Amino acid sequence: MEAVSVRVGTRGKWAAAAGAPLVVALLKPVQALMAAPSMLFLAALAAMLLRHPDVPFYAIDRVAFGLLVAGVLARAIVLRQRLFVMERASWPMIGLTLLAVASVAGQPFDNETWSLLAAKFLVPFTLFHLARLVFQEERSLRQFEIFALAVLAYLSFTAIAFLVGAKELIFPSFILDPSLGHHADRARGPLLQAVANGVSLNMLGLLAWHAFRRGSFRGVKACVLLASLPVAVLATMTRAVWLSFVGTILVVIVRFRSGGWWRAAVALALVGSAGLLWVLCNPELESTIAERFEERGPVDFREAVYAGGWQMFLERPLTGWGVNQMPVELARHVSGYKEKVLYPHNTYLELLVEHGVAGLALYLWLMWEIWRLRGGCIPRGERSGFLDGQFHMLWPILLAVYWVNAGLVVMNYQFVNGLLFTLAGMLAAQQRRASQERSVEARVEGGIEA
Repeated sequence: MEAVSVRVGTRGKWAAAAGAPLVVALLKPVQALMAAPSMLFLAALAAMLLRHPDVPFYAIDRVAFGLLVAGVLARAIVLRQRLFVMERASWPMIGLTLLAVASVAGQPFDNETWSLLAAKFLVPFTLFHLARLVFQEERSLRQFEIFALAVLAYLSFTAIAFLVGAKELIFPSFILDPSLGHHADRARGPLLQAVANGVSLNMLGLLAWHAFRRGSFRGVKACVLLASLPVAVLATMTRAVWLSFVGTILVVIVRFRSGGWWRAAVALALVGSAGLLWVLCNPELESTIAERFEERGPVDFREAVYAGGWQMFLERPLTGWGVNQMPVELARHVSGYKEKVLYPHNTYLELLVEHGVAGLALYLWLMWEIWRLRGGCIPRGERSGFLDGQFHMLWPILLAVYWVNAGLVVMNYQFVNGLLFTLAGMLAAQQRRASQERSVEARVEGGIEA
């Protein structure tokens, strides 16, 4: 019996030794995903920005998102981190997601509908909670800041290349395809929509100002990038984007009257004026801009669409029409246009029509909760970092840029939504760290007094 047990034990060791390389090989990809969660997060955002809408492997953004979720969750399990924390903003997120999923579940399967649901709710809400696990240290926050600056440089370069006619420099080439997206005659970037490109430039520009003030982004590169931003915004040829950008600069100048903020804003305003003068010296560009200011068609179209959308809401004020049902139904409620599909061009109107009063109420609740993040406490070791007090002052302006443009376009863009909710998740996680720090200090003080 002892000999048998020895032989069995020896065979078990041999089997374990033979299977070890296989186990190690299988775990290598998981280990790679867990090694650099911040880089994995940024790669997923980049895939959402550069996602090609019409190629066989169009789901590259979904693949990147899935790898991000798997890598971050596996790392959290290994490090014994709490996987999910209910923030105040989590409750309206859950409510909106349940409303949308219940609406889609009652319809025949449609890939476009599920993609819209993911872009508007599932992906950004997940990024909000994953940001808590990923961006916990200043090093990872600095990587995010560098990523934001790189994306801003890319979008600005692409927009200016389009403006001056250097279309051979635009990458990816699908940006120039008139059969995809909207506004092929404007600088629309990889988002394929001029307003979405404009709001991205505006928000990323604010992050660039923040880096300039902190001293983490200076020199010739900073000057060139900030100088190119007004010209890139001008290239979108969209009045709403222009007004939003000018309003942003004015608010920054008024709100931050001293230090690097004021100097950067004034310098940007001067550069923008110089860029406008340069454009006016070009007869062709001057004519294009004049036409955009005088164009009345888009205003009339929006008035008709808004009236039709309001009529749809009055027909189903409580239940709504369901996700992605508005474009086809709206065409039946708007007269004077031959298109079979019409879009509301307003995020709030779409929420009201698709999900009823409850949907808009949940969305407003969500926006209120992420607005409240501006007043959160800052841990002692983070008061000079990326999420410093000045960033908290900047947060309402970032939200205002998003809100204003959401009233002019439906925010179905994963990158724009992902960027906003990633920043919100960072602030929510910082508040929780500050709360834990205060709790520890209170216990220490209590122990000393005792």
